[in-house]
Amino acid sequence: MTAVQADPQIDRPTVADGAALWRMAKDSKVLDLNSSYSYLLWCRDFAATSAVARDEQGEPMGFITGYVRPDSPRTLLVWQVAVDEAHRGRGLAAALLDGLVARTTAELGVTTMETTITPGNTASERLFTSFAERHGARLEREVLFDTGLFPDGPHDAEVLYRIGPLPH
Repeated sequence: MTAVQADPQIDRPTVADGAALWRMAKDSKVLDLNSSYSYLLWCRDFAATSAVARDEQGEPMGFITGYVRPDSPRTLLVWQVAVDEAHRGRGLAAALLDGLVARTTAELGVTTMETTITPGNTASERLFTSFAERHGARLEREVLFDTGLFPDGPHDAEVLYRIGPLPH
C-alpha cells in the first residue's frame, strides 16, 4: 500500500455530502446499500461520529459513518467505510479511521471502537486488524448476528470486532 499522496482533508460530513456517500456505498459492491435518504440523515444527525475525506476541490473521496452506542456512550460503532474507486489503495481508509478515532476520543471520550465485518471481507478485516496493531489496542472478535437472524434472504453472519482501549 502506498501512502496517500497529499494529506487529505478529513472532517465531518455535511448534508451536501449525502449523495456522494450514497454513491460510494453503492459503487463499493460490498456494503449493504441504505436508502439515499438515510445518508442525508446520517450526515445531518451523526456528523460528529462520522468522517469524510476530501480532495483538493473539497469533493468527498471516502467516508466512515459511525455512532456512539446509546447503551454504551464510550463506544463508537463504525457502521460503514468506503473509498471512491479512484482513490483506493493509498491508505485513505486508514487515515479516515485514525482521524475519526482521534476526534471522537478527544471530543466525546470514546474508549472503545466496534464494527461488524462479514467473513471474507478481507479489506475490512485488514483495516481494523491493522488499526488495532498500529495503536497497540486489544482486538476481540465474536459473531454478533448469525446468518439466521436476517429476514431478507441469505446474508452472511456479522462478526463483531471490538477494539480498545483506544489511544487518547
